Amino acid sequence: MLVRMDTEPEQQIGVGTQDAFQRLWTPHRMAYIQGENKPTGPESGDGCPFCEIPAKSDEDGLVITRGEHVYAVLNLYPYNGGHLMVVPFRHVADYTELDAAETAELAALTKQAMTALRSASGAHGFNIGMNQGGVAGAGIAAHLHQHVVPRWGGDTNFMPVVGHTKVLPQLLADTRRMLADAWPAA
Repeated sequence: MLVRMDTEPEQQIGVGTQDAFQRLWTPHRMAYIQGENKPTGPESGDGCPFCEIPAKSDEDGLVITRGEHVYAVLNLYPYNGGHLMVVPFRHVADYTELDAAETAELAALTKQAMTALRSASGAHGFNIGMNQGGVAGAGIAAHLHQHVVPRWGGDTNFMPVVGHTKVLPQLLADTRRMLADAWPAA
C-alpha cells in the first residue's frame, strides 16, 4: 500500500484510482501468466493448442499460412507486432524428432516469414529461435515451435524497459491478414 504523507494517512494511491502515474492496464496478459490454454500433459490430446489450431479456420486460429508439414501462426502473447511461430503439425517436443521433410519445410516457412514481415512491416531484423524444454524457457515444451520476432531500430524503449509493458499498435486479426496478404508464393 502506498500512502501519501501530505494527505490523510489512510488515503491509498496507486490501487486502480487516478493518481500522478499514467498506467496501461493489460488484464489480457493474466491468461498467459496463469497458464491458460497450456497443455496438461506431453501428448497431443492433452489440450495442446498447437494441435488444436489447425482444426480452426485461418482467421480463428490466427494461422498465416499452412504447408504440408508445418504452419505459421501468430503468437497470442507477442513480444512485438508480427511475432509469429512456425509449428509442425505433428506433435513432437524436440527438434531432433523432426524428419527431413518437416525440417526442410520449417526452414522454408521461416525464410518466407522473414520475407513477409519485411514486406508488410519493414522489419529491420529478427530474433529467430526455439526454446527446447521448460528449463530453456519453452512455454509449451511438449510441442516444438520456432519463434520469428520482427525487430526495428529503437523498438526497445522506455515502455518495456521501465514500464514492463509492451505497446502493440495493431490487433492480431489485422496483423494476420496483413501478413497473409504479404506471404510470398511458394
